[in-house]
Amino acid sequence: MISLGEFEISRVEEIVLDEDTGLFQHWNDTILQKHHDWMAPNFYNEERKVFYSTIQTWILKTPDKTIVIDTSGGNDKDRPLSPRFHKLQTNFVEKLKGVGIEPDKVDMVILTHLHVDHVGWNTRLEGDRWVPMFPNAQYVLTAKELETRDPKRGGASRPPGAWNTYYDSIQPILDAGLARVVEGAETLLPGIQLVPIPGHAPGQAGVQVRSGGREAFFIADVMHNPIQIYYPDWNSKFCEDQDVARETRAKVLKHAADEGALILPGHFGPPHCGYVRRTASGYAFEPSSVLP
Repeated sequence: MISLGEFEISRVEEIVLDEDTGLFQHWNDTILQKHHDWMAPNFYNEERKVFYSTIQTWILKTPDKTIVIDTSGGNDKDRPLSPRFHKLQTNFVEKLKGVGIEPDKVDMVILTHLHVDHVGWNTRLEGDRWVPMFPNAQYVLTAKELETRDPKRGGASRPPGAWNTYYDSIQPILDAGLARVVEGAETLLPGIQLVPIPGHAPGQAGVQVRSGGREAFFIADVMHNPIQIYYPDWNSKFCEDQDVARETRAKVLKHAADEGALILPGHFGPPHCGYVRRTASGYAFEPSSVLP
């Protein structure tokens, strides 16, 4: 657990995936050798020649609120276009309860964006119906992401197999009246601010948390792997707008370095978060000394 002033930060891990090196267009053995000492074994597996991608949910506790940030892949979901998330069966709920999180006691769920690996535990299967996993929570999502994924609006141009994520993980939240649709720059609670970080997804929003003179910045998928701190121009193959993703990453890195903010990305390997430090040639990653 990480203490940040009056806030507490922890996380719940769903699964760890192998991500092939095609994640980054410019990856090669020369770069691996240059960064080998810190990349292996937490961020890169030498034997299988793959990156690690942690699918996880961040938990933010205020003195009187429990907030979930992104909800991983989910169980029982039909994912024909994302085989790695198809019909998953994990013990994610037991892990939540293991860190003291009862789903019906969660006050807020912040969805940084609506990709398949960030919204799955919004809902659970009850009989033949998808029902909210966090029935007493306010689900915060951006209008841009909602418009982009809705099959009747921006999502209509996507393959029908991609619509499942909306229908089983977003629509039930809307139907239950639990959604709070925002622009992505709002103050949600004292010390908790949404920040637009588009590019990887059109309406992606980060979460800045400030307390006790310190800042934690949940940056979602601005970066998938800390190698991007050293090569800020590198986008992942999953970034939807490559140019905007680079611009956003540059802004986030500068902010993190200037402010000494703890960055908490969506998919880094252990210790899953850390700091951006300036070097003579750019930036470097300093892993957190605390394992959340």
